[in-house]
Amino acid sequence: MFQERGSTVYVVIMGCGRVGSSLARALVRVGHEVTVIDKDPAAFLRLGQDFPGGQVTGVGFDRDVLTRAGIERADAFAAVSSGDNSNIISARVAREMFGVEKVVARIYDAKRAAVYERLGIPTIATVPWTTDRFLRTLIGDTSTTTWRDPTGTVAVTQLPLHEDWYGRTVRDLEQAIGARVAFVIRFGQGLLPDGKTIVQADDTVYVAATSGSVGEAVALAGKPPVSED
Repeated sequence: MFQERGSTVYVVIMGCGRVGSSLARALVRVGHEVTVIDKDPAAFLRLGQDFPGGQVTGVGFDRDVLTRAGIERADAFAAVSSGDNSNIISARVAREMFGVEKVVARIYDAKRAAVYERLGIPTIATVPWTTDRFLRTLIGDTSTTTWRDPTGTVAVTQLPLHEDWYGRTVRDLEQAIGARVAFVIRFGQGLLPDGKTIVQADDTVYVAATSGSVGEAVALAGKPPVSED
């Protein structure tokens, strides 16, 4: 079984382009361990100087490179380079040779993606909310977006909360997850909260966030508030 929300998972990412670097930083921010593989050492600059994860230079479908990246203990693997062939080969190596349970590949060719979906390897196309979808797939988040604007820029989704958020203010929650609480369902009635509204145990909270940050907001809300002590 994949680890539950709130526990730390180890993810290996092949490709440190815009999606790979964004995904790596998002996973680290929500408390997971990450190693990124890229054949171009300069690509790791996208991660920033404070990135705490691993960086391995090499081809992502090479078994030795994957081993150096710790694939043998990985809970999940994401292939997000710019090449369909490289992504699908590395995804199959991770799944079939190393037995990684959660494997996702970024595939540009829709027809080819359908073939690999039938082989049991989830594929995600290049769309504005790619990072969100990868993050949710890799950490096992099953929540779904309730609404997305026509441009794909803003999404509204239900926010499962860690019980320690009960009794805290909406402002505290928003600051922690980096998104805005859109509305709350309380005792069967809709409520438009302000920053001082207290989150209650039976509340159903919906959050509005920009694409690329929805999955991270959901993951952070599933963790207890960070102590200020």
